[in-house]
Formats: sequence, C-alpha cells, structure tokens
Amino acid sequence: MKFPALSFKRFAPVAAAIALASSFGVVSAQAQAPAWPNRNVTIVVPFPAGGNTDTMARLSADFLSKRFNQSFIVENRPTAGGSVAAAQIARAPADGYTLFFATASQMVILPMLQKVNFNADADFKPVSILGAGPFVLGVNSTLPVKTFEEFLDYARASKSKLNVSSAGIGSIGHLTSALLAKRAGFELVFVPYQGGGPAMNALLNHDVDMYFGNASELLSQMTSDRIRILAVSTLNRMKQLPDVVAVSSKYPGFQTSSWNGFLVAKSTPQDVVDKLAAATIAAAKDPRIVERLETLGINPIGSTPEEMEAVIAAEKPLYKEAVDAAGLTMAP
Repeated sequence: MKFPALSFKRFAPVAAAIALASSFGVVSAQAQAPAWPNRNVTIVVPFPAGGNTDTMARLSADFLSKRFNQSFIVENRPTAGGSVAAAQIARAPADGYTLFFATASQMVILPMLQKVNFNADADFKPVSILGAGPFVLGVNSTLPVKTFEEFLDYARASKSKLNVSSAGIGSIGHLTSALLAKRAGFELVFVPYQGGGPAMNALLNHDVDMYFGNASELLSQMTSDRIRILAVSTLNRMKQLPDVVAVSSKYPGFQTSSWNGFLVAKSTPQDVVDKLAAATIAAAKDPRIVERLETLGINPIGSTPEEMEAVIAAEKPLYKEAVDAAGLTMAP
C-alpha cells in the first residue's frame, strides 16, 4: 500500500506556531529562573578559625546573609597553606555558591614556591578585596635605634647579621623583611616560627632583633617598653600609627599587605560577580565592620573586580623580587 505524499507546506503554519510557543516557553523559564543566591552559600577560608582572615570572612558572612536573606556559611580548610582549598574552589561548580576568601599567599606567593593543582589566573575570577592588613616593623628595644633611619644605618653598619623572626618561611612577613634588607643593603638571619604569635613573642623576649608582623600583632604591643615600632609597609602612614613612617617614604613603591578578598571559579556568571562585588564594597563601608577592621589594624578597601585584578598583577613582580631576595626556590 502506498501512502499519499505529505505536503510540508500544509504543516508549515503548525510548525511555526509550535516553534513560537516553544520560544515563549524558554523565555518564560528564563524569566522565572531564581536569582542568585537562592540557597546557602559557602565561604571557604584557607586558614584556621580565629585569625584575621577568618574574622574578616565571618564579618562578611554576617553582612551578606542579611543583605541577601540567605545563609553565607564560613568553612575553614587550613591545609598546605591554602593550596588544597584553592584547588577545590577552582574545580567547584561555577555558580556562585562556593566562594574563596583568599589572600596574596594563595594567589601570588604559593605558585612561586611550590607546585600547586590550580592556576591562579586561569581558574579564578577576582571579585572584591574587603580589607588589607599592612605589616609593621618592630625592633628589639635594646637596639641603639629610635627611628627607621637610625635602624637602617645600624643594620648596614652591623658587623653581624641581624636576627629576624617570621611566621614561617615564605610568609608575607618573611618576604617583607627580605625585600627591605635587599632594598636597604643589609643582611639578615631568618628565624622561622610556627605562626605570628610565637614570632611576636620572640621579639618581646628579645630572642631576635626585629620582626615584620601583621599590624594587629604590633598594635597590641604599642605601649610595651620591650619593642619599638619604626615603620609600616603601606604606601602612606597608617591611621592607627600616625607618627610612624612608611617604608615607601625611603624606598618608593615598597608596599606589602595581607589583603583578604573574594574570588570565584573562572566561569562564574558576571551578574553573580557584580552582585557579590557590590555587596562587598557596601560591607567595607559599613560602620560596624569598619570599626572592627581598624581595631585589627586592617584598612577597609571594598574594591571592584578590576581593581582586585590589578592588585594581584602588581604584586607578582614585587613578591618575585622578595622571593629571590629571601633565597627561596621552587620546592621539588
């Protein structure tokens, strides 16, 4: 039996109607798609609970939870200097529900010192820096110096190398000290400790000559007669230490800090990035958060994604110089 030939012209209007209805359905579905965030968001912190980075992440989580009426939950993953957490974020779904609250240590320094399972440029998209903690130079009060200039003269003239404590090999404080010694033309003996607390105690106990530590560590000892605070690593003087000079006044362009900010997986939708950046900028202006940050010696920032990207790019040659000055090489 032969079937009659079908005329496609007869069905064209029907097909067009179906296609049109389908297109309306797609548009409708897109319009009804829930906006970010519509469920819990995880903020991954690459350090243990209790430190400055963790504190800033929790301040952010509280602010964002209220702003978006969703739960932002801090999760600490302090393994291998944050390289494991970074690799996990790089491979997480790029949907804005897993945020990385990172520092220069993960995005700039670690890839210079060890093989990591992520690419800081290719795997991540910068969002916003909430705040940046400068480093402060404290010296043993038994040293015959009272100003930064006198310290530099003493260090250059010293017949023996000065001892400097650090919160660990490759830490920002370690690299800041190495960079200063290189720029100023003197040598140091580095004494690494397991964290900033022990490194600070070494200075207070006069076991070392100097320590370039987080501002929060040195600010808490401002009135101590066992140390002298001589300089800060910011481009300008700190609000909390108006009488203390910036290293950059002697060595232009010298600037190091422990910034803390949000990054997401590279292909995260731009509208999510923009919403999170705007919220972080607002958080950095919130009076309660500003007061808390400044108490910790942290400067509120609230950067745009483009500004954060520029900061990371500018730090790479600076820390490369510091890594070389410290004599550090890529671990096998």
